[in-house]
Amino acid sequence: MNTQPENTTAAATAAPSVAIAAPGIPVGIPLDTPIQRTGQTITHVQVRKPNAGALRGLSLVEVLQMNVTALQTLLPRVTEPPLLKQEVATMDPADLVSLGTEVVGFLVPKAQWEAFQPE
Repeated sequence: MNTQPENTTAAATAAPSVAIAAPGIPVGIPLDTPIQRTGQTITHVQVRKPNAGALRGLSLVEVLQMNVTALQTLLPRVTEPPLLKQEVATMDPADLVSLGTEVVGFLVPKAQWEAFQPE
């Protein structure tokens, strides 16, 4: 007996709002307010772990505090698709917090991160 809905094929082929991601890269963090660009809508953003080069010129303390100016500089360096500084500046605050939280998660040492996780 088939337990799948009959319109699975139709649902799979229906194009939802475009989630821009390179092949092989997870879709990423969903945005509450999608970013509109010419000819595309960004609904999800993947954040990569920043390396020392991406952090150049920034205060780690300000990044850890999720200082808006620091995030406006860092996020264009570590997002896929690459966000523009002006897009980060006009981003929904909830989306900025989501992306900033992801960045901060990369900067906390694994042992400390595990110590603060609920059991």
